[in-house]
This record gives sequence, structure tokens and C-alpha cells, in this order.
Amino acid sequence: MADRKPIESWLTDMDGVLIHEGVPIPGADAFLKRLRESGKPFLVLTNNSIYTPRDLHARLRRMGLDVPIDSIWTSALATAKFLDDQRPGGSAYVIGEAGLTTALHDIGYILTDHDPDYVVLGETRTYSFEAMTKAVRLINAGARFICTNPDETGPSTEGPLPATGAVAALITKATGKQPYFAGKPNPLMMRTGLNAIGAHSETSAMIGDRMDTDVLAGMEAGMQTFLVLTGLTRPEQVEDFPYRPSQVVDSIADLVERV
Repeated sequence: MADRKPIESWLTDMDGVLIHEGVPIPGADAFLKRLRESGKPFLVLTNNSIYTPRDLHARLRRMGLDVPIDSIWTSALATAKFLDDQRPGGSAYVIGEAGLTTALHDIGYILTDHDPDYVVLGETRTYSFEAMTKAVRLINAGARFICTNPDETGPSTEGPLPATGAVAALITKATGKQPYFAGKPNPLMMRTGLNAIGAHSETSAMIGDRMDTDVLAGMEAGMQTFLVLTGLTRPEQVEDFPYRPSQVVDSIADLVERV
């Protein structure tokens, strides 16, 4: 890391880095406060497409964490940016919540189940057999298959929940069509996020708790990467991967002085 340029902008995952099961991780508030005071551009990222940035801003604020709306970047926003670049003013059949439908509305997309350009699958707590059946038939009829993220499970206080990647596997099995995933570990999510704040990868860092999404995406986007041990990855698991983060730290508290 000695030959890397100074870090001028920061990207950080949310779950497992700033919060855990709805509770702030010690040091998260100090890290965010230091970022705001520094004036350096930063983004809080999440693969979860359920909530809009405004929703997440309010949820984090209730936990005592102040993150500006413009500093929140979701897989839904990354998906919308990708579709806007690919086919401006297109149409989509969407399985998802307000975070995804709002993002697509904001780029001028028409949400329809009549001959859509895309089937877009995101997170929802109410995956229905009827909606999945419709998605399968539309994809078989020629709609392109897009997913917000490949996460197979998501966290809850009761235990893991089936997530987008698991439902995508069902649809792929029924159609034979693989989706394009816009969220992490696709470095596209990082690059579009960096562009949104006018940052450059060579002077940016990514903080995450997962080797297979956060660290991989940050590395492939050309950023420095920091793995925190307050989420899903345990220290002994780091060696299971053929790549390494720039640095492993116990928690976000260890990075406050780096800002």
C-alpha cells in the first residue's frame, strides 16, 4: 500500500460495516462524522434494492448515523443507471420494492408486463409464484433478464432469508437464461458510484465485510480495499480466496484516523 496514492474518497458497505442487525457498529458514527468534516466525497453502498436512498437516510438517522441522501448508492440505482445507458426510455417488468421501482421511474422507464424490454428482479419480502411465472414467460418471449444483485440470502433477526440470487436461480432454471447482475461484486456498481461523486479509483478506497462481494468489486474497480471483521467474513476465511484485501482491520473504528 506504500506506493498507492492518498485516499481522497471512500466507499463503504452498510450492513456488517456500519450497522449489524439494526444496531450501529461502534466507531461508525465517528467515521461518518470524520468523513463529513473532511469534505471528501463518500458513498454508503448496499446491494439491497428494497429501500430508496431517502428511506435509508431516515432508517440510519433513527440509529444515530447521519448519511446524506446523495451519499447513498444502492444496487437499484446502479441497475437503473445501467439500463438508462443501455436502452434509454425503455420498459421493464419489475419484481421488487419501492427502491427499485422508484429508481426506474426516475430514469423515465415504463413499468409494464406487456412486451417489456427487460425483466428486472430485485429484493422483496413477498416473492410470489404468480410474479415469477410471469417473469419466466416474458423472458422466454424475448425480454432480457436483469438482476439487481447476486446475493442468495439476506439477513434478518430470525435468520437468513432467500434473496435475489436464489430467486434468479429459479428463473434461470425455468428459462435457461442467465441474468446480468448490476450490483456487487460487479465493479460496474463501484464505477458508476465513483462517477456519481466525481471520484477516481486510484485515489479511492472500499470498505466491506465480505471478500466475495465488497473486496472483489473494489479490487476489480482498481481501489484500495479494507476488510472489516464485524460482518460475515472471519479472519481464517480470508486465506480461502485467491485474492486479498489491501488491509484487514477489526472494525470501522480502526479507519477513523485514515480519513
